[in-house]
Amino acid sequence: MTTEDSIEVNDRIKKVTTLLITQATPAEENNPYSALAKKYGLKIDFRPFIEIARVPLREFRKQKINILEHTAIIFTSRHAIDNFFGLAGELKLEMPPEMKYFCVTEQTANYLQKYIVIRKRKIFSGGRTAADLCEVLKKHKTENYLFPCSNIRTPEIPEFLAKNSIAYKEAVMYETVSSDLSDLAEVNYDIIAFFSPSGLESLRVNFPDFKQNDTRLAAFGTTTAKAVTDAGLVLDIVAPHPNAPSMTGAIELYIKKANNIK
Repeated sequence: MTTEDSIEVNDRIKKVTTLLITQATPAEENNPYSALAKKYGLKIDFRPFIEIARVPLREFRKQKINILEHTAIIFTSRHAIDNFFGLAGELKLEMPPEMKYFCVTEQTANYLQKYIVIRKRKIFSGGRTAADLCEVLKKHKTENYLFPCSNIRTPEIPEFLAKNSIAYKEAVMYETVSSDLSDLAEVNYDIIAFFSPSGLESLRVNFPDFKQNDTRLAAFGTTTAKAVTDAGLVLDIVAPHPNAPSMTGAIELYIKKANNIK
């Protein structure tokens, strides 16, 4: 960020009372956002800007992928698991007991119990990131992997597999599409928080004439931050950073300054 950009952002530090989080409402009633709202008297709304849609079976068939010719499946999210087993069901496939599953986190691995008896299967998980999972994949180079993914996906895992000459095939099983946000046309928020470039694309699709004015924008992650600036918008709040590893932490730091809270 240049000095000129910093001056512009500093001029935009104004009191905050309303926030829009571009994700679904948290499942837990006691969550970091509800704590933030209660602590500072804020109105916080949740609205997913993107939706996940399963690829129709006829479209999946065009990829000419034989799921059962693979020996292992890589899952990077619950969406991947839901749509993989959903399509497998439509294809009337039953996963063989020897199939191995590699999941990006332990939480993702535990989600598999929705579809299989996990204590009877070979399941491996990384730590927190795709890089952690790649370290696990490195120890299993002889598998023939299937990577269920969205039409929009990060490149780390396929690039790692290709670089290390590990057999794999990508299977686009679901798509990220923009939500219909027409009901928000006349609604204004002090802060809108984004978590992916797809969220910014949804804003552009729904409101091609969007004017930022005094609305502050928050972005989680470098790719989301870049999407904001590439769209010609002002990025006011960035997460994570050393003093705020979470979006709620970054927003709280901004509110303390903007609302003059000691």
